[in-house]
Amino acid sequence: MSKFIFVTGGVVSSLGKGITAASLGVLLKRRGFKVSILKMDPYLNVDAGTMNPFQHGEVFVTDDGAETDLDLGHYERFIDARLNRDNIVTAGKIYSEVINKERAGRYNGGTVQVIPHVTNEIQESILRAAGDNDVVISEIGGTVGDIEGLPFLEAIRQMSNRVGRSNVIYCHVTLIPYIAAAGELKTKPTQHSVNELRRIGIQPDIIVCRSQLPLKQDMKDKIALFCSVSGDSIFEALDEETIYRVPISLHRQGLDKLVTAKLGMGQNEEVNLDDWLNYLEMRDHPKGEVTVALIGKYTSIKDSYLSVNEALTHAAIHNGVGISILPIESEEIEKRGAADVLKGVHGILVPGGFGSRGMEGKISAAGYARENGIPYLGLCLGLHAAVIEFARNAALIASANSSEMDPGATNPVVHIMEDQKTVDRMGGTMRLGSYPCKLREGSRASESYGHAGVIHERHRHRYEFNNNYRERLEAAGLSITGMYEKKNLVEIVEIQSHPWFVCVQFHPEFLSRPLRPHPLFKGFIASAKRVSCLQ
Repeated sequence: MSKFIFVTGGVVSSLGKGITAASLGVLLKRRGFKVSILKMDPYLNVDAGTMNPFQHGEVFVTDDGAETDLDLGHYERFIDARLNRDNIVTAGKIYSEVINKERAGRYNGGTVQVIPHVTNEIQESILRAAGDNDVVISEIGGTVGDIEGLPFLEAIRQMSNRVGRSNVIYCHVTLIPYIAAAGELKTKPTQHSVNELRRIGIQPDIIVCRSQLPLKQDMKDKIALFCSVSGDSIFEALDEETIYRVPISLHRQGLDKLVTAKLGMGQNEEVNLDDWLNYLEMRDHPKGEVTVALIGKYTSIKDSYLSVNEALTHAAIHNGVGISILPIESEEIEKRGAADVLKGVHGILVPGGFGSRGMEGKISAAGYARENGIPYLGLCLGLHAAVIEFARNAALIASANSSEMDPGATNPVVHIMEDQKTVDRMGGTMRLGSYPCKLREGSRASESYGHAGVIHERHRHRYEFNNNYRERLEAAGLSITGMYEKKNLVEIVEIQSHPWFVCVQFHPEFLSRPLRPHPLFKGFIASAKRVSCLQ
């Protein structure tokens, strides 16, 4: 039977519940256990697909096409696993299931209520995510006391009765604020947070304290006394330069050892984190630095391009260099010009996005990279921008417009997918999830992927390369080096005479891992490193 760990948060949001859950997942996996992680968000959206990046950050996409919270990206990067739609649960998803069952008569005419119907549905989602795993770690979004989160807290309270208290651990992540005027750390917010959790009926087994400063033993003893937990169950999670130090810190404090003991799982083998430590060692001792311009339309919010930033960092570390990621609003390029804004950068990356705003700035950035021999990596919309620029200025195709920018354009170079033409834009489907791509041997893409014949990558888009222009663009020097053959869709384009000009229709950032950077990002940074004269 699976064991269950529930991670809740108190006082304020963004304390690091997701990183705590992911870090514990790493440690348990390194002990030889099969681990899955589940995110439970109390918002009423069915999924994250329609949520504003300014408010919610990036949408992370799984192999099966689920549009999810960015925390699933953290989970995948930490435990190096591929999750799916069962690993994300929202209040909207749960209520939709309950209402659909009620309409279908599944409740035999009974009164449908939050308890037991909604809470039972939440529990079924947890059990479904558990599958054949030894442990499932569930993070509850929001904070204790939020009205919308109460059904989830009630559901996990009931889980201890359903599967047995010895098979459940409640881990509470809370804040120990530092009051500068008093020069003290304060435990009272943690006490109140735990009291609220206990009022709901959940007694935490473990408390992870987020703090700027180390906790002294007398403070840990005080928390243990007032929160009714043992002293060895209080852990500190200090602010770190990088989130990848958190598993090391928690392991050194003995969190994974305590968890396995409490769950009666045995110790299995000792945890070997040498590769993780080696990654951190490389991060701490780079030889030089490259500057990469990240040209988007949501750059004021770092989480909007979280996976891209992580993938760039992974690749830089494995290339032995530091990286300065320069976030640039594409509209700034439209105002000032690419030559002014991008002067001195060693690489240019244009990520995915939707809508026409700032598109001309992205197109200009692609042209600046093409004309000046600067490494360019285009992701999804970044491919569209590069193809439009190449068609306009290298292939001299006057009708090179995106249908997003000019819906009335006839036969544009980048056009809407055929199955989108008869569907309402907001309610329609996109090409979502993992698709195969056949690589052309001898291309930079093929070389980056180790000369693999076929690779699989994740997609999230509506627009495609228009094959009507394929011959003319290839004749002008734009090589088509990756295809989804089943639908005859272009997946990768390159300029092979350029130091590095590779554009992909998919989102490779979703598959990058700290210990295994994505090959396209690794090749891109290696080229930027050469341009910067570090190699």
